[in-house]
Amino acid sequence: RIRGGLTRSQQGATNATAKKYPLRQGRSSGSDTELNDLKACDTPPRTPTGNGPYSESDPEVSGPGDGPDERLAKELSLKEAAAHDLSHRPKRRRFHESYNFNMKCPTPGCNSLGHLTGRHERHFSISGCPLYHNLSSDECKQGKVTSRDKQVEERALSHRQDENRHSTRNQAPSERQLRYKEKVTDLRRKRNYGLNKEQKEKHMDPRQSHGAGREPLLENITSDYDLELFRKAQARASTNLEKLRLAGHASSEGGNMIKSIVFGRYELDTWYHSPYPEEYARLGKLYMCEFCLKYMKSQTILRRHMAKCVWKHPPGDEIYRKTNISVFEVDGKKNKIYCQNLCLLAKLFLDHKTLYYDVEPFLFYVMTEADNTGCHLVGYFSKEKNSFLNYNVSCILTMPQYMRQGYGKMLIDFSYLLSKVEEKVGSPERPLSDLGLISYRSYWKEVLLRYLHHFQGKEISIKEISQETAVNPVDIVSTLQSLQMLKYWKGKHLVLKRQDLIDDWKAKETKRGNSKTIDPTALKWTPPKGS
Repeated sequence: RIRGGLTRSQQGATNATAKKYPLRQGRSSGSDTELNDLKACDTPPRTPTGNGPYSESDPEVSGPGDGPDERLAKELSLKEAAAHDLSHRPKRRRFHESYNFNMKCPTPGCNSLGHLTGRHERHFSISGCPLYHNLSSDECKQGKVTSRDKQVEERALSHRQDENRHSTRNQAPSERQLRYKEKVTDLRRKRNYGLNKEQKEKHMDPRQSHGAGREPLLENITSDYDLELFRKAQARASTNLEKLRLAGHASSEGGNMIKSIVFGRYELDTWYHSPYPEEYARLGKLYMCEFCLKYMKSQTILRRHMAKCVWKHPPGDEIYRKTNISVFEVDGKKNKIYCQNLCLLAKLFLDHKTLYYDVEPFLFYVMTEADNTGCHLVGYFSKEKNSFLNYNVSCILTMPQYMRQGYGKMLIDFSYLLSKVEEKVGSPERPLSDLGLISYRSYWKEVLLRYLHHFQGKEISIKEISQETAVNPVDIVSTLQSLQMLKYWKGKHLVLKRQDLIDDWKAKETKRGNSKTIDPTALKWTPPKGS
């Protein structure tokens, strides 16, 4: 086909001659191939007279048949060869070599050499310091080689079973998984539960000589298998943390990162970076009012603020109260400053949170515990006012001082209670944080076991479970699969009622009691308009 008087092949030829790309090694012309041949030869190239190596200072000698075109071609080839020579450029450095060498490891007595992962020659933080972890650089490198061999072996085994990995009918564990489970069980049985006198003295010596400058010795505290998993997690976390610091998202020791906050009668160590204003972030410690969440620079300013602050509970409407537990509904549009401060506070303990200032499209449900001084913040969750995918939670947090006390499940249960009142099926927004995923899986497990405990029929429907519990069917199916209660037999999906799991849940429920549960009769709430 002809376009503009040129065929497609002619256009290609024209473009090929018009576009030039820099090449690392010259080729395609006769002079370039000659240069390549000369570079490949062991002996240096000789002049046309054969007297010695050719250099630019020597007079140019050309053969009797050389014309001006050939001499021009030789000059161009020499210029191209010089342009393609990259020896004068600085060597490209790896990521971990790109930081400032003035940065030193803060561990006393450390020379900043080596890295916990064994991959890098230097480190600049405690998290990557072999000396702090009571290791040497050589031990870290040897551990890296061993872990690499294990990864290669595990990858080869996993590739052999790829064809069965996505089978929907094969819900039972594979032979490899069962063997691995038995292996882990045997390794954990070998744990040494008691320490003799020599081991106790060995564990106490580093603490007495180095204090908090070294990590406590972890050998003989748990099984070797669990200790190896912990070491791997430490190494991976140190790499991610130093990458964030080099990229500017987090700071090194002494940089712009809030390390602790004074919140009520607690002083809390922070987990992640939060984008507070720089003048506050560089202080390292923030002082917060636990009622209005205003952040301040010093204890004196906080004391003066508390003398004048009239807040004793979150703003908004109190929609739930039972004993000393209350839940307040706070509109992000009506109480913008409070909700922004709440999001900044939550980011100190959440890794995946990205919402800080755009709080107007959200409702915040703040749980508090009351005493004679006021309503103290326990945790909160937020949800969109109009969620297209029926998410009933956008972000959820339990304050660190109230973790592992049942408040996280109370927040999750309360979010599903609101979904039941709205007559909707809800699900949390993804991705969930690590702690959030653990909490939700535990909650879904309890909901399903409670439903099966009271269920008396012979045929069960996922849709009916979803409508009664307000849990998304996808979450129900994934939970049943994780509990190995969903099987495929003779062309039908069967739900197995495992009495052993139900008995375990019943025993834990009786031991825990009903102190940390949500009472639906204590809710005084109507869904907002347009939800």
